[in-house]
Amino acid sequence: MARRWRSSSAGRDRPKVLDASGAMPSFIKPQLATAVNQPPARGDWSYEIKFDGYRMLARKTDSSVQLFTRNGHDWGDRMPRLRDALTVLPTVWLDAEAVVLGANGQPDFNALQNAFDRRSTSRIILFAFDLLWLDDTDMREQPLRERRRVLAKLLQDVENPLIRSSESFDQDPRSLVASARELKLEGIIGKKANAPYRSGRSADWIKLKCNQRQEFVVVGITREAGAKAGMMSLLLGLYEDGALRYVGSARPYLGGKAATDFEKRAAALIRAKPPVSNPPSREPDRYIVWLQPVLVAEVSYLERTPGGELRGTSFVAFREDKPAESITAELVAQVGSETPEVRRGAPVLKGIKISHPDRVMDPSTGLTKIDVVRYYEAIAEWALPHLHERPLAVVRAPDGIIGELFFQKHSERARIPGITQLPAELNPKHPPLLVANTAEALVGLAQMGVLELHTWNAAAPDLEHPDRIIFDLDPDPSLPWSTMLEAAALLRVVLDELGLQSFPKTSGGKGFHVVVPLVRRHSWDEVKGFSQAVAQHMARIVPERFSAVLGPRNRVRKIFIDYLRNGRGASTVAPFSARARPGLAMSMPVSWAELAEVKRGDQWSMAAAIYHQRTYKGDPWESYWDVRQTITAAMRRSVGLAR
Repeated sequence: MARRWRSSSAGRDRPKVLDASGAMPSFIKPQLATAVNQPPARGDWSYEIKFDGYRMLARKTDSSVQLFTRNGHDWGDRMPRLRDALTVLPTVWLDAEAVVLGANGQPDFNALQNAFDRRSTSRIILFAFDLLWLDDTDMREQPLRERRRVLAKLLQDVENPLIRSSESFDQDPRSLVASARELKLEGIIGKKANAPYRSGRSADWIKLKCNQRQEFVVVGITREAGAKAGMMSLLLGLYEDGALRYVGSARPYLGGKAATDFEKRAAALIRAKPPVSNPPSREPDRYIVWLQPVLVAEVSYLERTPGGELRGTSFVAFREDKPAESITAELVAQVGSETPEVRRGAPVLKGIKISHPDRVMDPSTGLTKIDVVRYYEAIAEWALPHLHERPLAVVRAPDGIIGELFFQKHSERARIPGITQLPAELNPKHPPLLVANTAEALVGLAQMGVLELHTWNAAAPDLEHPDRIIFDLDPDPSLPWSTMLEAAALLRVVLDELGLQSFPKTSGGKGFHVVVPLVRRHSWDEVKGFSQAVAQHMARIVPERFSAVLGPRNRVRKIFIDYLRNGRGASTVAPFSARARPGLAMSMPVSWAELAEVKRGDQWSMAAAIYHQRTYKGDPWESYWDVRQTITAAMRRSVGLAR
C-alpha cells in the first residue's frame, strides 16, 4: 500500500511525515556505524559521545514496553525499573544506549556488566539518541536533524532520571576526540545530519575511537602446565570468510564470584579439538583447554601484526548482547588519508597470486581487494550457473571505487586468469567475448580489480536467440522503497496475466530487476520489441506510477521500466555481483514470496550475501531452470503489438 503525505495534529512540534501503512513493526534492526581513521573534511555532520554500554532499542505501545538488544532479544525483564520508567511515553521506538554511570559521572562498562551479573539493574540509565517511530508515524525517512528535534521535544517533559537524551555537538570532531580521550571515553559517533535512518552498517554513521577495542570470540583458555583448574589467559578468535581464526590472547583479572562463574561456564563448553583453523603452537609451560565458540569478550589492544595477531591486549569484559557467530574483524575505512597500504604478503587463492590485497576498494566500509577476492571465491557455486557461457562485461576499479572505473568487454592485452574467450565467429567484426565459467575465473577477475559482472541475455553457442527478458525498474530517487515493491508486484501481475513466469532480484542499487526466462526461439528484435510493448502497456494502465521513456525528467515521481537491456550486446548486472558504489552491495535473487521482506535494493553486503546463501533453505529461483515459455501471438496482441 502506498504511503501518503499528511499533517500531524500536533502542529509544528510534529513534522510532516509519511504516514505509516499498518502497525508499528515488531522489531527494527539498528543502524550501525562504520569505523574510520579520521573525520570527514566536508559535509553536514553532528557528533555524539560513544557510550560505553549496551545498545538498546525501546519499543513502547499501549499494551507493552520492550527493550531489545541489537539482535532482537527482549531484555525488559532484566531491567524492570527502566522498563517501567518508559511507560510514561506515547507509542514510540527509541534507539538508545543502556549505561551505568561511575563515580566520576562517566559511563562505566564494568559497572554495567556487574549490574547484570548481580541482577541489580536499578541504576541503568537509557540515553536515547534517535527516534524511529512516534504514534502512527514512521520517522525513519526523516533526516536525522528532524528526528532529533522531535526526540528532544518528546523527552523534555520526562522527569524520570533513568531516561535521558544524548547530547549532540557541532564542534570540531578532532577536539571532541581529544576531550573524549582525556575523559577516558570510548570515542565519538558522527552522523550525517540530513540522512534518513537505515538499518545495517552505513557510511552515514561513523565512529572515531580513542583506542583500538572490539569484541572477540573466546575459543579456549590456557592453564599452567599440570594444573586442573585456574586460567592464565583467554584465547581469542575472529570469523573471517566464514571460518574462525585464532588472533591472540588476553589475560583477564577475574576475582571472587566472577572467576567462579566463568569456571563453571567454561567447564560446560570444553571440547577436544580446536574450533579455529589455525591453532597456536603448544608451549611447554602452558596447557590449552579448547572451548565451544559461544562466549564473547571485549578486549582493547595496541595493534594487529601483519599476520593478523593482537599485540598489547587488555581484557575489558565479557559481552552477552552479541552472538559469537557475528564477531568479525572491525574494518577501519581510510577517510581522506594517504596512509600506505599494510603489506601482509601475497595470498594465493585458486592458484592465483593476489597483488595489493590490502588496497581499500570501498572507503565507506573499509573493504579491501582481498575481501572482494574471497567473496567471489565463496559465492562462486551460486553465481556460476548465472554466468555459464554468457558473454561478460565487467566494471574494473583498479584503485577502488573512488578512483577511475573501467567498463570492459574484451580481454584487451591483459590476460585474466581463468577467463576464456568465445570463438570469434560467434561475434564477427568484434574482439572475442569474455566468459567466466569457473571459480578460478571469478578469483582472476577480482585480482584484476573487477567489482561488477554484467552478462548478455544469451549464452553460447547460440548468441542470436536470447533466453530471457529483463525489466529493470529504475526509480526516481525520491520515491520510498515501498513504491518499488508495489511496482515489482504490479509488473508480476501483468506478466502472470500474459502467461509468463518471472523471477525478481535486487539490483544492488536503487532499482529492482524482474527476469523472464525464455526458450531460445525469438530474435533479438522480437524480444526487445515485446519488452518495450510491455513497458509501454504498464505506463498506459498505471501512468501515475510508470514511465517507458528514458530520461530523468520522464520519471519524476515515477519508475522507468528499462527495456533497453534486451537488445543484442546489452548487458545487466548478474546475480551475486557486487556493485561499484559505496557499500559494495550485491545484486541478489529473491523469491516473490519473500518480496515484502526486502527492505532496499542494496540490502545485502558481501558478508550478508554469503551468510544468506549458506543458511537459505532451498533456492529462491529453484524453478527458473525448468521454465519453458515463449512469446505467443496472443501475448503480443495483449500488449498492443500487431502480431
